[in-house]
Amino acid sequence: WLSEAPDDIAGIMRALRDIAMAKGIAAIAQDTGLSKEVLNNSFNHQEELSFATVLKIVKALGVTFHAQASF
Repeated sequence: WLSEAPDDIAGIMRALRDIAMAKGIAAIAQDTGLSKEVLNNSFNHQEELSFATVLKIVKALGVTFHAQASF
């Protein structure tokens, strides 16, 4: 999915939200140190996140990102 729509930030957040909902927002909040309110606002596009915060969420979800040069 990321290779097909890498610029779809809203789609990325929807995918992360779906995973977080399956794991439980409270557990993700505890693992990241973020409040449930911040997480919910982030997943609902009401709050812009820093890349550092996105990485915290990704780590708490057990998801990994891989970077590869494309030239």
